[in-house]
Amino acid sequence: MTTSEPASSGCASGPHDRPQSMCPAFGSLRVGLRMRRTATVLSGSACCVYGLSFTSHFYGARRTVHYVPFDSETLVTGKLFEDIREAVHQLADPEKNDVVVVINLCVPSASGVPLRLLPKEINGVRIIGIDVPGFGVPTHAEAKDVLAGAMLGYARHEAEQGPVAAPREGRQDKPTVTLLGEMFPADPMTIAALLEPLGLANGPVVPTREWRELYGALDCAVTAAIHPFYTQCVRELELAGRPIVGSAPVGYDGTAHWLEAIGQAANVPTKKIDEAKNRFLPAIKGALSAVPIKGRITLSGYEGSELLVARLLIESGADVPYVGTACPKTPWSQVDREWLEAKGVRVNYRATLEEDIAAIDEYGPDLAIGTTPVVQEAKQRALPGLYFTNLISARPLMGPAGAGSLGQVINAALANKVRFDRMKGFFGDIGQGPSAGIWQEVPQDRPEFRKKQRRSIPIKSITGEVL
Repeated sequence: MTTSEPASSGCASGPHDRPQSMCPAFGSLRVGLRMRRTATVLSGSACCVYGLSFTSHFYGARRTVHYVPFDSETLVTGKLFEDIREAVHQLADPEKNDVVVVINLCVPSASGVPLRLLPKEINGVRIIGIDVPGFGVPTHAEAKDVLAGAMLGYARHEAEQGPVAAPREGRQDKPTVTLLGEMFPADPMTIAALLEPLGLANGPVVPTREWRELYGALDCAVTAAIHPFYTQCVRELELAGRPIVGSAPVGYDGTAHWLEAIGQAANVPTKKIDEAKNRFLPAIKGALSAVPIKGRITLSGYEGSELLVARLLIESGADVPYVGTACPKTPWSQVDREWLEAKGVRVNYRATLEEDIAAIDEYGPDLAIGTTPVVQEAKQRALPGLYFTNLISARPLMGPAGAGSLGQVINAALANKVRFDRMKGFFGDIGQGPSAGIWQEVPQDRPEFRKKQRRSIPIKSITGEVL
């Protein structure tokens, strides 16, 4: 099978040829709000700030979202930048904050509000300004990398200048492996167990929860790009001289390859690598066989772990003909892509909603896993669907713990097909097409009205010619 990427059509590029994701700034905002002693400031339209603040607190943020309001006058005269600088000075309190993060949303980014001119440090508090416009950063997952990469770059320059703060728990007595990408809380602990027989230990997970953890992330023996789209973080770690290993310890084949790759990158003797494989691989094989999955599944999402989940599903017995991810193709997903393609899977990077729905038409799955609109489309067709972000990525994936984690929820969803068919048989086409809405009488289809309305709307071809 081949790998798909957005094809160049003759049309002008725009939102129609980009992946659909929530506002990308949410990713950067989430990184800032999860860090201790970090003040996060948004600069953008009030409606955008309201939505981002609501979403952040819906997902459990317990820190304040600061906001610098503006209007047309302050935007065009440069007063907005002065207001941002004043806000940064007010927040730069070393007793409360290690860093102040300022995020430009669409309007200030498009208008050129120059966050790069902010002071780099005030009263010992670091100042970081980033632009995260919806028209420039395709997904909220990649926006996490924008801020995490900027922070790693700042921390790297600090470390190059002299001594820096040690991690809160102290330095490890073993070489460490930095983990790139947000994960289910149990996964880092599973990875630590996998690394132990190699004589290695977990380093910080990036994005970090505290500024001083950034120094620990840079001070590693090797970096594991669990989520392969953290390209800005990878660049900073490579500048620090750290080797990068792609993929993750998911399933039997994935764990075996990952242990070998990490061990070789950290110069671990082959004997120790084999000992680690012999300790964990039988348990993974047993967990996979204990909860088999039988059925055809299409998979899509915008979290960046879609290829890893697909590997786990296939090793559990599922038929997965299509995997779509809104994230880009990078060298760090190559191992997973090649493994999937060898199994006959079509891997689609920068997948759009339309492409994910077209995959349902093409492959006729028993279950569709995807974003909210993909799941909605599936259920309207009386097809079981699961929301990737809340029901799939919010589960352990790594090692023996991840091997059997998906079987129960997937098999329960597959078993719901009979229920969907029963509901579809009862309700029929009620609520669709001409019967949508609330009616006092039995709704009647009026094709002549549609035809008349269609004639009144000029239809243009791609070249602009009226048809």
